[in-house]
Amino acid sequence: MAKDIHELLGLLDLETIDDNLFRGAVADMSLQRVFGGQVAAQALVAGARTVDPEFVVHSLHSYFLQPGDARAPILYDVDTLRDGRSFLTRRVLARQHGRPIFALTASFQRPEDGLTHQDRMPQVPAPDELPARDRGPAHAEADAEWAVADIRLVGTSAAGLPADPARPGRQRSWLRTSERLPEDPFLHLAAFTYLSDMTVMGAALAPHGLHMGDPRVQLASLDHAIWFHRPFRADEWWLYDQVSPSAGGGRGLVTANVFTQDGQLAATVAQEFLMRPARSKEK
Repeated sequence: MAKDIHELLGLLDLETIDDNLFRGAVADMSLQRVFGGQVAAQALVAGARTVDPEFVVHSLHSYFLQPGDARAPILYDVDTLRDGRSFLTRRVLARQHGRPIFALTASFQRPEDGLTHQDRMPQVPAPDELPARDRGPAHAEADAEWAVADIRLVGTSAAGLPADPARPGRQRSWLRTSERLPEDPFLHLAAFTYLSDMTVMGAALAPHGLHMGDPRVQLASLDHAIWFHRPFRADEWWLYDQVSPSAGGGRGLVTANVFTQDGQLAATVAQEFLMRPARSKEK
């Protein structure tokens, strides 16, 4: 994962190899597989490179097909599926070592006015009232790989949030990039896509007394979807209001609303992932 904004911007600056073909670098990190948020963000950048800047991404749907090699660059091949007057659609296939590892379909829209409504943001403590992420010296090296994000946990359904028997799996966090981003609005959408994969599984783990990195559970992203509703900045606080409506069959599902500090519903995220008890190692 990117350790700072400079490294994140470098990851998002893809190399153009040919028409509709791009190459992305991979962040140096302790994990043997590529961080899913990086592949999703780079694939979004690749798709946007083939689109008139007048159009703005409004949704993306993606599948994680194979674990990515954290030591090799990634090729992004873009297909033009639709070029309409109001909407454009791009399909992006990410490959390493000649095999597909990730597939994304993104839709872009020419901005227009329309009817509007939104859910209300829940009442939560402001980010400045919450402690910064600090898990102590034992986790210092791992946490350094998350340093591109400023994360303030509001609470989960296991601790910190009021009990709600109707929704046993919940987590709320404030997030933003740890440093300011350039003014380019698309970079904020790409950076948000990167960060959106960071904490999303926590809501599904909370009812079971588990957490991210817990050796008792095996986790892996299966798919990831984002709907962008309103413009916002990824370098200003946004509330990640996550709910897990279901877990079963070795999978967990989380949906999340993303609110700006002034209460604007900026995006909605959904992710399904592998969530099964870790297999004991045979002696």
